[in-house]
Amino acid sequence: MNRPSKRFPLFQVALCGGAVATTAAVSLFGPGLSRVRAALQESPKTVIDEAWQIVNREYVDGTFNQTDWQEVRKSLLGKNYSSREQAYVALRGALEKLNDPYTRFMDPKQYEALSNQTSGELSGVGIRLEVDDKTKVLTVVEPIENSPALKAGILAGDQIVSIDGKQTKGMTVEDASNLIRGDVGSKVKLEIGRQGKENSMLALTRARIELPTVRYSLKQEGPRRVGYIRLNEFSAHAADQMRRAIQDLGNQKVDGYVLDLRGNPGGLLQASIDISRMWMDKGDIVRTVDRKGNSEEISNNRTALTKLPMAVLVDGNSASSSEILTGALKDNGRATVVGSQTFGKALVQSVHSLSDGSGLAVTIAHYYTPKGTDISHKGITPDIKIDLSDEQRQKLASNPKLVATKDDPQYATALTTLQKVAGTPTAAPTTMQQANQTQK
Repeated sequence: MNRPSKRFPLFQVALCGGAVATTAAVSLFGPGLSRVRAALQESPKTVIDEAWQIVNREYVDGTFNQTDWQEVRKSLLGKNYSSREQAYVALRGALEKLNDPYTRFMDPKQYEALSNQTSGELSGVGIRLEVDDKTKVLTVVEPIENSPALKAGILAGDQIVSIDGKQTKGMTVEDASNLIRGDVGSKVKLEIGRQGKENSMLALTRARIELPTVRYSLKQEGPRRVGYIRLNEFSAHAADQMRRAIQDLGNQKVDGYVLDLRGNPGGLLQASIDISRMWMDKGDIVRTVDRKGNSEEISNNRTALTKLPMAVLVDGNSASSSEILTGALKDNGRATVVGSQTFGKALVQSVHSLSDGSGLAVTIAHYYTPKGTDISHKGITPDIKIDLSDEQRQKLASNPKLVATKDDPQYATALTTLQKVAGTPTAAPTTMQQANQTQK
């Protein structure tokens, strides 16, 4: 009997989200084991056996870190568990034997949070919040494009006084977000405070919100027009948002691009591939190797949106999918990489949903840059290495408006590299339709 199971390819760093994409169901129990399945159905052992079998089938190290994995199963299923939580503790303990921080179990709440984060969507009204440093009041940073909040007239700087009648004084951003989020179609009442006006009450209908992971702007840097693009995460919507950014900036006649991957922890493998192909016409992107030694090379396919000069900004928190994209751009000579040594995560995970709503992330492969470099625990060395001092980092963190200005030493260095590029190539078509016509 088949059990539905979602299998999600992703790259992720410890405690950081990856990404999700559903595939076909897999069979965890053969027909001859239907009685065993029925007996386990209501038992906490169900999830334990599901997770064990996934690791047994897919884990990148066939020796399981020199652990007798069959004996681990026997031990796990030989115990009696009075609750699911007790079973979760035992399962986490078993996974620790693999000595792999990226192979991990998530309880239903953790798995739901990962799914929401990496899908690039959430159900809510579409506002980014912060607690104002001076007033300590919950404040709107910005309403998200095409959201119920924007349509209702909520503005940056508005204060959230209460949520469904609950006063927000002393409330954290996380607590407020949990109250505002809810099922699509349900309503939430927000009391809005705005300087110089009386408080107003808005009843908003929650909707599915696409989260912005790409932010971009045209910067006039002396005589040069620079397209600045910041990618925060490789979510399910990142590629589409990146395509729009490149096309829009291309239509504004930029002379070159700065792609900012600083602080980007990774995400969907497919997103990193799709985005790589927007910047490069040819050359390899990445090579993966599974536990059987099977190697898969992924290459560009002549669908680049631009050939203009570019620089890439990275730091020690640029990881996983960020390193795949950076490695591809560097090894193919497409971009100048500026900043600090990257994180150094060269492992691929798949993510599975389990029958009780919990989830499991399992390392299934190792990856290498196009030139065959293993960046594991080493990271990528920038072409121009420039580390920020603690004082510089603090200055940028406390005043985000200084990021990507000449007060940002890494960005300023990227501008210099663009200025040194001799002979700016002609831009490629700025829309996919034009690109396809060119190829015919």
